Amino acid sequence: MLLRLCFIAGILLATSCARPTFRTIPKPIVFDQERRELSLAYLQERYGVEKEEPVIEPKIIVLHWTAIPTLEASFNAMNPARLPGGRGDIGSASALNVSTQFLVDRDGTIFRLLPDRTFARHVIGLNDNAIGVENVGSADQPLTRAQLKANEAIVRYLASRYQIEYLIGHYEYQYFKGHELWKEKDPDYLTIKTDPGERFMKKIRRRVKDLGLEGPP
Repeated sequence: MLLRLCFIAGILLATSCARPTFRTIPKPIVFDQERRELSLAYLQERYGVEKEEPVIEPKIIVLHWTAIPTLEASFNAMNPARLPGGRGDIGSASALNVSTQFLVDRDGTIFRLLPDRTFARHVIGLNDNAIGVENVGSADQPLTRAQLKANEAIVRYLASRYQIEYLIGHYEYQYFKGHELWKEKDPDYLTIKTDPGERFMKKIRRRVKDLGLEGPP
């Protein structure tokens, strides 16, 4: 009986420590010629970087929340190539719409919006090296445990494929000013962010501590 209980306990422990499985559902945003040209122009005008294709060299993972309450509304906000009206805080810098490579719903379902290395505008100064993960939620709609597990799966997947050095929350991006990865040419082009929340970042960092990823410098 004791051996049977120990065996069951071992199975439960192994199950609880199992790493989350990385599965995505394709939900591509528009990436037409207009978005391609806007992306290349962003790289050149904001970063002084000229490329033939809008691709990145991933070094950083940036976690976000959408501040939009539903998956479809979050997707619809990022889908057009051009930034919609009402974004005066960033609209003066470029007409390119914001986006990320991944979008995570409240139940933890992961949607792939763009290929990993396709350029996306989601974090000032670091887009040339950063893969973004948006999570449906906000300060009033804190991210869920299912989203925490999904973000862990994404981080582990990306760390296994690329030379990822940093894992940060969007609110931490300004710590990179002056860093070699920071490329924004306008020192006054900054916004204040709080996503995805300090508690969420503490939790995700504990879960992926074994990867040895750094926080902001």
